[in-house]
Amino acid sequence: MMKIAVLVSGSGSNLQALIDANLSGQIVGVICNKPEAYALERAQNAGIQTAIIEHKQYPNREAFDDVMHQQLCDWNVDLVVLAGFMRILSAKFVKAWEGKMINIHPSLLPHYKGMHTHQRVLNTGDVFHGCTVHYVTAELDGGQALAQGVLKVAQNEHVETLAKRVHVLEHVIYPQVVEWICTQTIQHTEHGVMYRDQPMTEPVQFCKF
Repeated sequence: MMKIAVLVSGSGSNLQALIDANLSGQIVGVICNKPEAYALERAQNAGIQTAIIEHKQYPNREAFDDVMHQQLCDWNVDLVVLAGFMRILSAKFVKAWEGKMINIHPSLLPHYKGMHTHQRVLNTGDVFHGCTVHYVTAELDGGQALAQGVLKVAQNEHVETLAKRVHVLEHVIYPQVVEWICTQTIQHTEHGVMYRDQPMTEPVQFCKF
């Protein structure tokens, strides 16, 4: 059974979606950099180990990441899932977990990397928006995309409503991708990313219009 760790900073709604999904793998631990985050309560309610590692307690990013890395190793983690983890990771940490770490981003990558994606979509007037699950690499939001949730932007849409609609899609596609990795439907190999034993050239798309 694949051992999963989830890294969080906030309320942990994606963590809850993963807990509720009854994955084939086991969430063995949750790391949080903010002791007041509600995500910790979600983990404790589910009987999942937690580790509070406050980034403010460390002199630099690398020192903080070294402590996280050791905790993940102590848990014998196979897959790291970033779920609203609001820290930029060091190159050393990313390299150590490359092919074993995924993230979800609120845009249809490669469009709108970085922050404030919903407002940027509205400013541009895009018809479609959504979220992307991708492997984490040294390039910000640049790892291979595994799945996307796609929705149609409504006329006179507001940032708040658009964000909520995208969040609903996140809770669908993130557990699905994690399950696919647990069951080896998706595999990160030396020959590239494979989906159902075939090279993955495009992300799987889930649509909600």
